[in-house]
Amino acid sequence: MKLKLALAAMTALGLLASAAQAAPEKAKLMLGVGGKPLLYYLPLTIAEQKGYFKAEGLEVEINDFGGGSKSLQALIGGSVDAVTGAYEHTIRMQEKGQPITAVIELGRFPGIVLAVKNEHKGKVKTAADLKGMKIGVTAPGSSTNFFVNYLIAKAGGNYKDSAFIGVGAGAGAVAAMQKGEIDAISNLDPVISKLEMDKNVFILADSRTEAGTKAIFGGSNPAAVLYLKDEFIQKNPQTTQALVNAFHKALVWLSTAKPADVAATVPEAYYLGDKGLYMTAVKASMETYSRTGIISPDGMKSAYNMLAQFDEGLAKAKIDLNKTFNDKFVKAVKK
Repeated sequence: MKLKLALAAMTALGLLASAAQAAPEKAKLMLGVGGKPLLYYLPLTIAEQKGYFKAEGLEVEINDFGGGSKSLQALIGGSVDAVTGAYEHTIRMQEKGQPITAVIELGRFPGIVLAVKNEHKGKVKTAADLKGMKIGVTAPGSSTNFFVNYLIAKAGGNYKDSAFIGVGAGAGAVAAMQKGEIDAISNLDPVISKLEMDKNVFILADSRTEAGTKAIFGGSNPAAVLYLKDEFIQKNPQTTQALVNAFHKALVWLSTAKPADVAATVPEAYYLGDKGLYMTAVKASMETYSRTGIISPDGMKSAYNMLAQFDEGLAKAKIDLNKTFNDKFVKAVKK
């Protein structure tokens, strides 16, 4: 009898220890993002609005920056703990000796669109024809900027011959085009759908669908991910797991959600003043979200090839793509 009681006590202590071990090491977090209302980052808003972070024992404060490059800077500078941003940054930072790692894929296609002001329709046939023009991007050095750089280089031009202007990711980006402050824009939905609806632009390149992404990159091209400093992951594995769990729940929810479900979940400010437009944009972007949360080796190579197309330093650097993504947290998610 005493032996049974002792075993029971040991079992109970073991369960308590496991529970304590599973608790996030750092429950209060600052998460950076560059343009939260964009559909590129929809899994973040879903995780927030559905209470998935809280369900994982996390208190997440979200700091929304003007573009992905700014949220990256905040992570490197230490003012945020994690970032929902473009996978490409994990490659570029490895070259600079500042290792950051993605732990879950949120977007399997970039969803970025290069659109040109209608008045240039006869002049601009390829991205190389943007020479001398002003191109709006969410922020210089962001994934929207890289997207245009790649397209220009692929078409035989030089991105340095164009001027890149940060216009943000919302109404300001729409206004910049409508006011004639820029000649072209590399942005995402709902910004692009708004400009299309108002007949302000024509589309030059569209990565919102699998077909469009393959036409541009020749295959898949990972987009938004959750990335953190390697040091943070090593010190806070349970916190990292909790974040991945929350984002995975968001991806599962999105896999069956309808545009109306999404519109009912996000803040009304995301609509850009038109709920119907927003739902149209959601429908156009639903293909972009990851189905597994895991970046394929081909996807990693595609992202590297895109950057190497216009970045000579990166093309010459020795990059270990296996260090840019850690899939163990996604694989540990309880399905």
